[in-house]
Amino acid sequence: MNGMQTIGWAGTALASLGLALSATPAWSQAKSGTDYRNVISNNLSACAPGNGTGTMITITNISQSKGKLRIQAYRGVKSDWLEGGKWLNRIEVPARSGTMRVCMPLPGPGTYAIAVRHDLNGNGKTDLTEDGGGMSNNPSINLFNLGKPSYTKTRYTVGDRANSITIQMRYM
Repeated sequence: MNGMQTIGWAGTALASLGLALSATPAWSQAKSGTDYRNVISNNLSACAPGNGTGTMITITNISQSKGKLRIQAYRGVKSDWLEGGKWLNRIEVPARSGTMRVCMPLPGPGTYAIAVRHDLNGNGKTDLTEDGGGMSNNPSINLFNLGKPSYTKTRYTVGDRANSITIQMRYM
């Protein structure tokens, strides 16, 4: 990937992922399938067999044990993917270098997409030269998709029980 392509990805994808924090109800309100903007905690047991629909996310290549990871679940549809305020659930956790696991509960069977942002200095803003990002299915990021890969490249299907995915972090 050349410098122009990296800037395109960082400038657009990270800005898209840099949504403002909001105080919202617990994840249980998202079960109706109609609620957006639910800030929840990382509870790995929520992805255990028999505990409902969700995705166990393994996040790799985290550059530093500094700042926060913000993981957001979206419906896997064009009208919601990376649109401000259209995320279903958000989990924020302190970043640890290397690999981390997060369980993202979901409203029910369906098609979803996940976006991850590493806010290295924890300021809640996107710092293009520092922050990292990643998306479900690890789509290629280039100048042609301007850092916002199509929802068709990031979406995946979830049945009536938890599944697993891996997201690889990328940095400038």
